[in-house]
Amino acid sequence: MNQPIEMSMRNRTGIDRSPVDSQKMIDAANAYMPSSRGNGSALMDVEARYIQEADPVGTVAIPGTLKGAAKATMQMLAGRNAEVLVDKLGERLAFERTGTRLYDYFINKCEAAKSGAPISIDTLKRFRHEEAQHFMLVAGALESLGADPTSQTPGADVSAVASGGVLQVLSDPRTSVDQCLEAMLNAELVDNAGWDMLVKLADDMGLDDMSRDFQAALNEEDEHLMEIRQWYEQSTLAQAGVI
Repeated sequence: MNQPIEMSMRNRTGIDRSPVDSQKMIDAANAYMPSSRGNGSALMDVEARYIQEADPVGTVAIPGTLKGAAKATMQMLAGRNAEVLVDKLGERLAFERTGTRLYDYFINKCEAAKSGAPISIDTLKRFRHEEAQHFMLVAGALESLGADPTSQTPGADVSAVASGGVLQVLSDPRTSVDQCLEAMLNAELVDNAGWDMLVKLADDMGLDDMSRDFQAALNEEDEHLMEIRQWYEQSTLAQAGVI
């Protein structure tokens, strides 16, 4: 699982591995050319119609309390769309829940692999704890707006799909610590940008306490990103024999 990147005869994916058979495949492809002319534009037209006629991924739930409805109405009267903030909070909530699981998988991977990569397990455990705290912070922010944190927003739905690939990398027993580091770097880059957007939204909507809490979370996410990036670079350069 944590063997260095190596060349192997087991990799038979390239066309050069079988020049005779690959030439037969090329000859067959040249012999049976498409019977009609076209450049794929008709398929793009069909896809465009699907895009134009498709329903949205989802909607933001109506606030379940009078308090929440009143706050949302006040924001809308002030020219602000509170549903955008609720959607982004729902997105962050989903991501932080996944982020906590990512760190669970990564910690277990590092401990089981006994990798020589420059990674601190104690630091990873702290990051995991902070991700869980960020989840609770976002849930509390949604409740303070009168929104239901158990309601899935469109952003939460899309976020879950987008982060699914990272989760698969971390949970795959075949992936190395170094490969998982790269996947974690992808997750932290997205997470950092998400918190930065929440700070801007809360600040522009005059939610000063929320903005201050989000900035504190962003500061912690900055450290997550910095450490993961540094470990990733050090580990890759060490494998390449550069350092």
